[in-house]
Amino acid sequence: MDEKIKEDLGEKIVEIIKTIYDPEIPVDIYELGLIYDVFVNENMDVKILMTLTSPNCPVAETLPMEVEEKIRSIEEVKSAEVEITFDPSWSQDMMSEEAKLELGFL
Repeated sequence: MDEKIKEDLGEKIVEIIKTIYDPEIPVDIYELGLIYDVFVNENMDVKILMTLTSPNCPVAETLPMEVEEKIRSIEEVKSAEVEITFDPSWSQDMMSEEAKLELGFL
């Protein structure tokens, strides 16, 4: 498979993820640092490794589903799977400079 196609798809995935917000924090989940990795294989199957701000996060059930559904909506994607991990556990250090600025941490 053409690396350029995978790269373009990776960019589309990030764009979509940046439209998903944590309901308690006015910053998208990508800038918050909740997305640990995005894998795309040659069959255009996508796997997202992500975390939540805490194991008791009120959107623990719905947020991963929303990510999965939005990724599946990309035409080139054959399947999407979201895996939740708490290793390493999320901390404010994982936020982008943009997110820290938005939340007044800088």
